[in-house]
Amino acid sequence: MQHLMWLMLVILLMVQSVEGCPDVCKCYRKSGPDKSEVNCHKRGLRAFPSELPPDAWILKLGENGITDLKANALRSIPKIESINLQRNAIKFIHTTAFSGAKQLMLLNLYGNHITDLPLRGFKDLLNLRFLMLGQNQIGVLKPEMFAGMRNLSDLDLPLNALTTLPSNTFKPLIALKVLDLSLNRIQRISPKAFTGLGQLMFLNLDNNSLKNIPAGAFRPLRSLDMLVLDNNLLFTLSPLALDGLDNLQELYLRNNELEHLPPDVFRNIRKLSQLALSGNRLKTVDGNMFNHMPDLKKLYLHDNPWQCDCNIISLVHWMGQTKATLSPRDALRCVSPPELRNKSFSSLQADKLLCLA
Repeated sequence: MQHLMWLMLVILLMVQSVEGCPDVCKCYRKSGPDKSEVNCHKRGLRAFPSELPPDAWILKLGENGITDLKANALRSIPKIESINLQRNAIKFIHTTAFSGAKQLMLLNLYGNHITDLPLRGFKDLLNLRFLMLGQNQIGVLKPEMFAGMRNLSDLDLPLNALTTLPSNTFKPLIALKVLDLSLNRIQRISPKAFTGLGQLMFLNLDNNSLKNIPAGAFRPLRSLDMLVLDNNLLFTLSPLALDGLDNLQELYLRNNELEHLPPDVFRNIRKLSQLALSGNRLKTVDGNMFNHMPDLKKLYLHDNPWQCDCNIISLVHWMGQTKATLSPRDALRCVSPPELRNKSFSSLQADKLLCLA
């Protein structure tokens, strides 16, 4: 009985009345007397609350109808560390909307109607680690937009309207580890688009409209572990397209228009452990290119129109010697010539492959 009374007392203390709590919201003190969690999720709000507990550290405002963030919106809550504004109707963010929020670590603006980010609008967010801007309508990025964000580690920008990545776009983001640019309309990458991203480990460019990669564009990404270029329009890779990716371990090029790969295109990516080339238009590749990848564990080559003639002999030889997993091996089949159509790679005999005219 005494234990139950203590439990009820703890619950009462957790949900005690918090000074400055908006009427439609629920406020809790969970982590001590000087930190409040404010939950205004899905409360029909049309504007950012004008009064909030001064000790607020978590603010949940998702799924409301907030349309803009006015000047000094966070000035009254200097201890705020996390703000969730996902799925509102935000179109406009004032340049000083986040002024003073120097302890903010997470800002979620996913699923709004933002078309433009204010220049230097995040400059006070010196401790911000996570910025979610996915599913908006952002069409242009400029370096000034990310000024001051020297500790940002994760920037999510999928499902926007980006068509190009200009020079020095992300230069202020010197601590960035994760950059998601998938599901945009990116057609062009400036050779200096990724300048400053020496700490980046994951880059996602899935589902864009890239037809080529400028030579040296990835050169600043010396720490990159994983690069996703699936579902683009790439028809070839220049010999220097992947230059500088010395630490890359996973490369995904699935479902592009690749017809040809230069023999030396992967020469300097010696740490690569996983390479996906499925769903392209490759008829042949030089099997010797994989000899430069001593750590290769998985290679995806299926769903390509393989032409099984003498030009594929080096690949057949390599496949017979490698310990890498060819996934799925039984899906690797010839498309031409007609007499070998649908024949499995594993059943090919190199000395019987003819040179087609």
